[in-house]
Amino acid sequence: MGRRLVTVTTESLTPRSVRSPAAPAPVLGGLGLFTVLLAAALPLVDFFIVNVALPTIGTDLAASESVLELVVAGYGVAYAVLLVLGGRLGDLFGRRRLFLVGMAAFGLTSLACGLAPGAWSLVAARVAQGASAAAMLPQVLATIQATTSGPRRAKAMGLYGATAGLSMVAGQILGGVLVAADIAGTGWRSVFLVNVPVVLAGLVLAVRAVPETRSPRPEPVDVPGTVLLAASLLTLLVPLTEGRAAGWPLWTWLSLVAFPFVAAAFYAVERRADREGRTPLVPPSLFALTSLRRGLLLILPFSIGFSGFMFVIAVALQQGAGLDPVAAGLALAPLAVVFFVFSLLGPRLVARYGTRVVTAGAALQGLGLALMALAAWRFWPHLGFVELLPGAAVAGAGQALQLPVVYRVILSEVPPARAGVGSGVMITTQQSALALGVATLGTLFLSLVPGMGMRDALVTTLLVQLGGVVLTGLLSLRLPRTVV
Repeated sequence: MGRRLVTVTTESLTPRSVRSPAAPAPVLGGLGLFTVLLAAALPLVDFFIVNVALPTIGTDLAASESVLELVVAGYGVAYAVLLVLGGRLGDLFGRRRLFLVGMAAFGLTSLACGLAPGAWSLVAARVAQGASAAAMLPQVLATIQATTSGPRRAKAMGLYGATAGLSMVAGQILGGVLVAADIAGTGWRSVFLVNVPVVLAGLVLAVRAVPETRSPRPEPVDVPGTVLLAASLLTLLVPLTEGRAAGWPLWTWLSLVAFPFVAAAFYAVERRADREGRTPLVPPSLFALTSLRRGLLLILPFSIGFSGFMFVIAVALQQGAGLDPVAAGLALAPLAVVFFVFSLLGPRLVARYGTRVVTAGAALQGLGLALMALAAWRFWPHLGFVELLPGAAVAGAGQALQLPVVYRVILSEVPPARAGVGSGVMITTQQSALALGVATLGTLFLSLVPGMGMRDALVTTLLVQLGGVVLTGLLSLRLPRTVV
């Protein structure tokens, strides 16, 4: 009896961590990585896939230019506004769970877009599709951060960057091919319906291959911060994306004036929450990480230029050079192919030369843009695959040496417990910049066309983007020399 008592007492004093071995850390295998990268491609493809489909949508649904702008902006704004919240919810409830919910919702909303009977129902479905993407995409980077380390993480991040960049170009090419193919008479609707079988396959793979991870200390949702962040992005992005098509009414100017005040209120609320020991939506302490702060600053001009270029070149090649959607999309194929090849070389180059690879990439991208501007000046209106080939290939190489590396830099010091919010902040910054690129460079180009003509407007816009690339190159000199 006494011996039994001693045994029980000894067990009761033994820590549980000693009595039972710790559960093995979740590991993302090859199939799991393929699955999350497939999911990462979907939202970016859908941001760009509609560029070449808009004229057909406008004709079929009798939609005005301002409503067509909403088809693009509704998706982009909802996506940007909810990304940080999506990352926080993944940390709280489980990233795999949010990933599955977001992917299923993305498939359903894509189906709703493809079956939309009218222009406004398409806008509503696009807003819901953007919200679904915001639930799904932050879980991709958070899962990679939480389930990989060392060389495996470097390889996974390199593949993520390659997937992201390739998706943005491939979306435009795929959109042109699908619209022209007119599969079973679906026309423009196929650019949305194509997502449905991809999502179904992704869900099956995710259930089998993506491990569940969550923050060890789940943080509750910061409701005031969420509302103010949403208000900040809305007051900036909505007037910029809708202003030109709507004729710059008074509400657009009032909204832009309100933006800095709402943004300041958001920052004040987040700082107060941090000081009082509560958990803000975007912890200001996160920006104490030099790599994250400087990487985010660099990704702004890069993404603004990327999306602005993709929009402008699609309009110029179709409406100015008279190319059909397929030819306009295929004119950018060299950029996509070279981007993919060079992005795979990135990790090896970074290991040897550090972040100076980003500076070299900016120089190459600038040279590529200059070559494309020269081609537009010399060959217009006979501008297509052959004329754009040298510039597009060089620019693709330059972009590939920047984007994947900057992704790694931004997240290199973010602790795994905050992987969701870190990835949410990064993708929100990028998505907001993508929307700004269409709004700023797109508006500049369309405003110059009536007075300068299509050729000179295109050349001028490309030279303005070249200035942004110079800024990117200068900012890259401030990145940490090595990447963890």
